Amino acid sequence: MPELERQKKAHDLFERYRGNPILRPEDWPYATNAVFNPGAAKLNTETLLLVRVEDMRGFSHLTVARSADGFTNWEIDSTPTLEADQSSREERWGLEDPRIVWLEEQKQFAVTYVSFSEGGPVVSLAITKNFRTFARLGALLPPEDKDACMFPRRFDGRFALIHRPIVRGEAHMWISFSPDLKHWGDHRPLIMTRTAYWDCHRVGLACQPIETSQGWMLFYHGVRNTTAGAIYRVGLALLDLNSPWKVLRRSDEWVLGPCADYERIGDVSDVVFPTGATVQKETDQVHLYYGAADSTVAVASAKLSDCIDYLLTCPNVEE
Repeated sequence: MPELERQKKAHDLFERYRGNPILRPEDWPYATNAVFNPGAAKLNTETLLLVRVEDMRGFSHLTVARSADGFTNWEIDSTPTLEADQSSREERWGLEDPRIVWLEEQKQFAVTYVSFSEGGPVVSLAITKNFRTFARLGALLPPEDKDACMFPRRFDGRFALIHRPIVRGEAHMWISFSPDLKHWGDHRPLIMTRTAYWDCHRVGLACQPIETSQGWMLFYHGVRNTTAGAIYRVGLALLDLNSPWKVLRRSDEWVLGPCADYERIGDVSDVVFPTGATVQKETDQVHLYYGAADSTVAVASAKLSDCIDYLLTCPNVEE
């Protein structure tokens, strides 16, 4: 496919919901500064978002919002759902940016989130069945680390985790493995920044990996620093179904970037930052939930089959 034709296909993949933003600070039952970067899951017949809420001190916690259709009539918990444990040094300054995945083997949800510790951000894990009670497993890896989510199943008997450590100031995506959800090793680089591209300064996982017949579809954010500030956009990659450390395809262009006013103006301008997705297989739809300008929650939708068709036209990474 010629590059210009593929770029048009990327540009047309997602359609923003006309009622965006779907969640705003003024919707909250208590005082907040911003609501953004939600993890997403289907629970029974509802769409559940675990939303990052920034309070009036600048610290964050996580609060559940539920909707029958995933777009409107959100029921928001009256108090924070998951707050920082003030007795824990790893959670001293709040909890941020959750990702959710259903672990079929355990019949429960794994929630990875960022704990802001005295030593910097760390990836932490909590387990839940109902999003009312949580079992905290604590920090998984040392700081500085963010943008993490598990895969929903094991590979050769091991759990797998995508995350984004900062090493020597460089921000690339890595994959790590564990036999028991506590001890992580076999760390491997997965997706790197690319010089001069839209994702040249930082990359990080967006929402949970999505399993398809062609491989694991991965949304990730990329950052480019400009004279006007950083721009956060979204790209796609495809990982091998049984060996997810192998990247098969990666988009040259972004598929979603800030253009609406609510994405360009806010606490942090020019940010589209997805952290959750739901898939409706019966309608071939993927709904991507994202933080807009670090201020509100928005959603954009695409056909899952169109995303895969587009990815299969992208450059082949593994030769």
